[in-house]
Amino acid sequence: MFSHDIIKKRILIVGSNGMLGQSLCRFYSRQKNSLFLACSIEDKSFINGFDYVQCDITKRNEVKKVVLDFYPDYIVNASAYTNVDKSETEREQAWKVNVKGVEYLAEAARILDARIIHISTDYVFDGKDGPYTEDEKPNPLGYYARTKLASENALRISGVLHTILRTNVLYGADSNGKTGFVRWLINALRDGKDVRIVTDQVNNPTFVDDLVQAISKVIEYNKTGVYNIGGKEFLTRFQFSEIIADYFGLNKNMIKPITTEELNQPARRPLKSGLITLKAETELGYKPHSIKETLAIIKKELYK
Repeated sequence: MFSHDIIKKRILIVGSNGMLGQSLCRFYSRQKNSLFLACSIEDKSFINGFDYVQCDITKRNEVKKVVLDFYPDYIVNASAYTNVDKSETEREQAWKVNVKGVEYLAEAARILDARIIHISTDYVFDGKDGPYTEDEKPNPLGYYARTKLASENALRISGVLHTILRTNVLYGADSNGKTGFVRWLINALRDGKDVRIVTDQVNNPTFVDDLVQAISKVIEYNKTGVYNIGGKEFLTRFQFSEIIADYFGLNKNMIKPITTEELNQPARRPLKSGLITLKAETELGYKPHSIKETLAIIKKELYK
């Protein structure tokens, strides 16, 4: 019998210092059949134990160099300018990261015939009549949402093989760096602080490990096109917060209901939103966890 070396899939993880990026790095560092390189805008990686290069995706030459040096089969773009309100005023920066960055990745990918897996959002819809399937017509409300739709369109006209994964309300155990929603809520309630949470935004929050699972399936099955990735349960942000408080034994009376309008934020939000994941379940074998299951995983991580 001849022994053949397994041909490893080469995966470039862009935006590796974000919550999703860190989860992807942890996942792929355990996989035997892949080789990955992490890159993000910071000088060094927030977690150690793998190869990392600094790269600013708004700089065409930096993007080209990283991609051509590593020669990936897949580029996972987990980087984004995600501050929805600041996008209204910092438009140039939001466009540079969310649109130009994707164009530069696509240019470099085209040279090598690499595939791009790009993370998008339910914010491409106006939230008048959700939840949404992949085929419904986008109608973004704010500038952030417009940049995310523009990034999808940039890929569509790039000639590069690509997969767009739309997701909503991403949450998980905390990554190094930024505090996520769950940790923020737990900390605030533990500190005896009242929190104001909206009662009129409906979503199916996405657990970060579920999104990682979806990305790995796209690579495994070599799928292209658009897929919705979200959680099992559709509920308001307020209901989601109450479930978290209950699970961690915190006082949910400190969660104060408020409407989106009362918050008076610079950017408009889609209200009746959420993503129908039937296509991903059927074609990728996507299996989202229940919120209770995800909170058990988060609890374990937080008490490590």
